[in-house]
This record gives sequence, structure tokens and C-alpha cells, in this order.
Amino acid sequence: MTTTSPAILSAETIRRALGEFQLAADDKQVEQIQQYMRLLLTWNEKINLTAIRDPLEILVRHFCESMYAAVAVPVENGRLADVGSGPGFPGIPLKIIRPDLLTILVESNVKKATFLAEVLRTIELPDTRVLVSRYEELGEEITPIDFVCSRAVGEFQPFLEWAASERVAAKQVILWIGGRDLDQARRGAEWEWREPIPVPNSLRRYLLVGTRKAVTVGATT
Repeated sequence: MTTTSPAILSAETIRRALGEFQLAADDKQVEQIQQYMRLLLTWNEKINLTAIRDPLEILVRHFCESMYAAVAVPVENGRLADVGSGPGFPGIPLKIIRPDLLTILVESNVKKATFLAEVLRTIELPDTRVLVSRYEELGEEITPIDFVCSRAVGEFQPFLEWAASERVAAKQVILWIGGRDLDQARRGAEWEWREPIPVPNSLRRYLLVGTRKAVTVGATT
């Protein structure tokens, strides 16, 4: 996109911020965060990936808050689909901090999907792929799924019904959500909801985690 390289946060700054979210990263993971942030800041000059411009705020709001699910839920191993991935949050940070995850980034915007592909090529994340699609059109392409997550879902009910449907049958759903939206999101009758998990260093932002209710065979005719 451009040859100008933006200033990137030091490894010490990154580790300090991660520590406030109960997270630890090795040298390779810190380098991946730095490479990813460099790409994000560079591409953001051409296409709108994030309204946040300050690198430290990007680290805390996008990286640390995304990665926090790795310890709070916890998200580890298994298959994860990040719906409406945009510039890759939370899916890519979760893959960085939990390398054993098999990760699918679902993004319908072609320009953003192109950015995601460039991130994956640059920081070499195995077992990670981009699907250029609306989530409503997906089923067997992403199954089986252990975790479906989103920071950018517009309407909760269609998304939650899709994630719980037999053609997706996600085991858990994870939402990054503001406090005023909690009641609306928890109307999804297909899910057993945990108590909302406050996100560190935030004002009324939460992780909302639901486990898919078992389907009773023969309950209806």
C-alpha cells in the first residue's frame, strides 16, 4: 500500500498492556502483534479499518480486549469462527495468543477480506483462513465449530439463531458487547448465558458467553 512504516510499540509496552489482561506473550507472539499493528496502521490510511488511530489505544481496545477471551472464557484449542471479522478482531489476536486454534475469519467486505489475507500471509498463521461471505450463507463450510464470536454483529437475534441452528451448531457463542445491549442479546432462547464478564480497563464493556442448549429429540412432531 505504501512504503512508509508507522512507529510501532515496544515489546515492553505490549507485554505490560497484556499483563493488565492476565495475558503473557512470548517473543514470537509480540513480534506478530507488532507486524499486525504495522499493517493495520498502514492500510488504515487507504481503507477504513478502525476509527482508532493511537497505537496504544489500538493495542488495548483491539488486541488486549480480543485476547482476553483466551483467559476469561477460556478459548483454547478447537475451531473458532470470527463473524464480521473486519480488520481481524477478535479472530487474529486470539489465534496469535492461542496458536492451536483453527480459525476462520468471516468477512463480506472484499477490501477488508483482502487486508485479512495480507495479514495472514505476512505473519504466517497456520490453520487460519478467510471466507468472503455473509455469515447467513454459511453452514457446512465452517462446521464443526466450537466457538463462534463477534465484536461487530449488527442484529443479535438473527446471528444467534444462525449460530445455534442445526447447520452450524456452534458449541459456544462469545460476544464483545456494551452494557446497554446485554438484555437484548440475552433474549436468544437457544443459549444458556453465563454472567457477563467485565472487560478490564473499560467502562461497561463485557464478554457475553452462551452455551448452546441441547436439542431434545422427539420433543416436537
